[in-house]
Amino acid sequence: MDGTRAAWVNTTHDWATAVDAEHLAAIRRAPAEFAPGGPEHLLLEVVAYAADEAASQGGGRCVVTLYADGSVAVEDDGRGTDTRLDEHGRAVRKPVMASKDLRFFDHPGADALPDGHPRRGVSVVAALSAWLIHTNRRRNGAWTQRYEHGIPVTGLDPVEADGATGTRVHFLPDGSLSARQPLDADRWSRWAAHWPVLDLRLDDRRTGTDRR
Repeated sequence: MDGTRAAWVNTTHDWATAVDAEHLAAIRRAPAEFAPGGPEHLLLEVVAYAADEAASQGGGRCVVTLYADGSVAVEDDGRGTDTRLDEHGRAVRKPVMASKDLRFFDHPGADALPDGHPRRGVSVVAALSAWLIHTNRRRNGAWTQRYEHGIPVTGLDPVEADGATGTRVHFLPDGSLSARQPLDADRWSRWAAHWPVLDLRLDDRRTGTDRR
């Protein structure tokens, strides 16, 4: 299997590595460095991927849901996270949650997110979340996987296909992160304007509000 992975072409992540435990541990040792904006920075890291997908497809939709338990879900209508097939023809997850994004992490030219801090990739979100559930819907199948502090703790559990494609990332930020003031309408509007190609909506289950 290692030889098969090594032969795969890298896109945004190193396909030869399924879980980069050292990388995840380094993030967990310095939460203030990698998530300087607290839980909101993690949210922006995830939304940035939905915006990437929307830009590549000429537009897209994304719903951010805030829950009373402090968890956040980001769901888009893109093509779903890319996959590879192993030597048995089985789908293998792209290790976006458990290894560094080669485009952004420690890259001096990485774009800034709307909070002004550099983009480093979704592995930061996984590493700094007590748990994260990644649900992926593609034309060739749908599945979900749970991570805890960046480490996969389940296999690829199949999800019944419904004809839709896209990605849903539901995560609970770690308690070590310092939360800022509650997200307000002005700040949300500034974030949405950062990604004009993305129809970005906020569903705040804490208060029952729905904002675009």
